[in-house]
Amino acid sequence: MIVKPYNPDGTKNINPNKRIDSQHTTTGINGENVAVWFLREKGYKIVQTNYKNKLGEIDIIMQGKEHLIFVEVKTRKNYKFGRPVESVTPRKQKKIKNVATVYMTSNGKYPCAHRYDIVEVVAGEVVSHIINAF
Repeated sequence: MIVKPYNPDGTKNINPNKRIDSQHTTTGINGENVAVWFLREKGYKIVQTNYKNKLGEIDIIMQGKEHLIFVEVKTRKNYKFGRPVESVTPRKQKKIKNVATVYMTSNGKYPCAHRYDIVEVVAGEVVSHIINAF
């Protein structure tokens, strides 16, 4: 399943100045868009996608009923190299937390109730949404 890039305002989510040369990048973008669709269907409000600062990137920032939620989307074509969640190492978790802290601080939301979720996408389908993953 190929899903067009999505932003909450309906605009495309691809930087027109950046060429997408690799199948790896295309797979990741499609996985993130499948995850956005899935999370919206579950009732979450998408605040921002592909938030970047000097420390790194967060795939999806969304608002739940009680939390600001930072979502890491991990996408694979198959299980040949294991489950997608297995690639979210403690080092990656720390990086996501640091990026999230900068986001909250710069947007006047720190401190606030927040959590970190992971969405696994395999072969174009969401296979799991791990709530409060780390």
